Amino acid sequence: MDIFLYSTPSEFDDIILVADGDYLTGLYFIQSQEGKRYLKDGQEADLPVFQDTRRWLNSYFSGHQPNFTPRYRLDNATSFRREVSDIMYGIPYGKTVTYGEIATQIAERHGVEKMSAQAVGGAVGWNPICIIIPCHRVMGANGKLTGYTGGINNKTALLHHEGIFNIF
Repeated sequence: MDIFLYSTPSEFDDIILVADGDYLTGLYFIQSQEGKRYLKDGQEADLPVFQDTRRWLNSYFSGHQPNFTPRYRLDNATSFRREVSDIMYGIPYGKTVTYGEIATQIAERHGVEKMSAQAVGGAVGWNPICIIIPCHRVMGANGKLTGYTGGINNKTALLHHEGIFNIF
C-alpha cells in the first residue's frame, strides 16, 4: 500500500494518508494504532489522490469547509458501517451529533423500535477516513466528549478548530 505523511498545524498530531493507487483508503493520525501500522508497512508515494487529499486538508486546516471530496473507498465496510459512515459524512462543519441520535436515525430508516448507540459507537470507531468522514463530530450522550481512535487531544483540537467549543 502507498502512504504519504501530512504535516498538520502544531496543535494536531501529523497524519498518514493511505491509498491503493487510485483511492484514499485510510487517513489516520500518526500516533493511532492504525497510523503506526501503516507507517511501518507502507511505501511512500506521491499519487494524484494524495495531492487531492492534501488540498482538502490544507483547505480544512486553513479554516474553510472544502468544496470537494478526494476519491475514497471504504474497504471491508459492512452495510451497517457504511450507513453510519454516510450519516457521519453528512454532519455539517461546526456541528455535532450524538451516538444516540445516529442510532435513532438508523432505527427510523429501518422501521425498528431501537438501535444500539453502542453499535453505532463501534462503527464510528472503525472509520478509516478520519476528518473527511468526520467521526470527531460524534459525541456521547448530552454532548459529552468521548473517546476517539485518533486520540482525544486530536478530537478536542478538531472541535475547537471548527468553533464547536473553546478548549484553550
